[in-house]
Amino acid sequence: MIEPLKISAVQFEHKSLNKDYNLSMMERMCSEAAAEGAKIIAFHECCISGYTAAKSLSVSDLLDISETVPDGPSTKKLVQIAAKHNIVILAGLFEVDKSQKCYNTYICVDQNGLVAKHRKLHPFIHSGLSSGENYTVFEILDWKCGILICYDNNIVENVRATSLLGADILFMPHVTMCTPSTRPGAGFVNPELWHNRKSDPTSLREEFNGLKGRKWLMKWLPARAYDNAAYVVFTNPIGMDEDQLKNGCSMILDPFGDIIAECKKLDNDLVTAILTSDKLEDAGGSRYKKARRPELYSRIIGKSHHSEQKVAWLDDEDGAQR
Repeated sequence: MIEPLKISAVQFEHKSLNKDYNLSMMERMCSEAAAEGAKIIAFHECCISGYTAAKSLSVSDLLDISETVPDGPSTKKLVQIAAKHNIVILAGLFEVDKSQKCYNTYICVDQNGLVAKHRKLHPFIHSGLSSGENYTVFEILDWKCGILICYDNNIVENVRATSLLGADILFMPHVTMCTPSTRPGAGFVNPELWHNRKSDPTSLREEFNGLKGRKWLMKWLPARAYDNAAYVVFTNPIGMDEDQLKNGCSMILDPFGDIIAECKKLDNDLVTAILTSDKLEDAGGSRYKKARRPELYSRIIGKSHHSEQKVAWLDDEDGAQR
């Protein structure tokens, strides 16, 4: 039996391209999580630099904000924070490799250095980003963990593959919700509601919790946990990400697909939950994985196809993808 594990999931309003500010906020929240007894803390996608601002950058500017891993300053700073607070940290940034390729990357560090990194398999915020080519499974305190970044999780095969590779905890860092889509009810949320949240929290919560936000999340996120008998640590920013308003909802779900902790504040927030290994076997998804008959569908699932990915809110006025 694996020892129970305390994990914190965070939402916070980052400042676009202001790494010093974002890292200082992250250190403050690491201190809070450690005070609650958490051994691991998870932040959102590209939390170190911000995310949506990247769509307006030139390739040269993207290279300028990207860092090497593990030798870059942000990774080194996170290792220092991890050592100071005796906590494992998961956080996102733009990475550049030796060949000058850039990636949307999510890293895990502890007091001794880099534990793991995942390069987003399906990046689209900037044409200068390269795609990751590998699933990421690693171990923290005897627990098998996996990482999939935002859109990676919308492709169910990625989640199943990471689970089949042994991951019992799936870290799902996002910058999502409150953007236009073909699905009914989707759309941006007016930033004025965020700025007026203290005088009128009701109108903002209605938008955040509706089909633009949490109701959409509840259509699929619990299923990823349930189908794979895995804990899911979902993280997402709250507040302004460049010119877009995001609704947070950072949460931890258990292998039954039940929410065991969720950020509810209209502000920076963190929640902490205890993970126990008995649920990994008790949950129905454990039986479903064992009952699979891959000989029936392996050739179907592995078949190539030709389809164009369209992300509505990244279209230029002339319809061209950015």
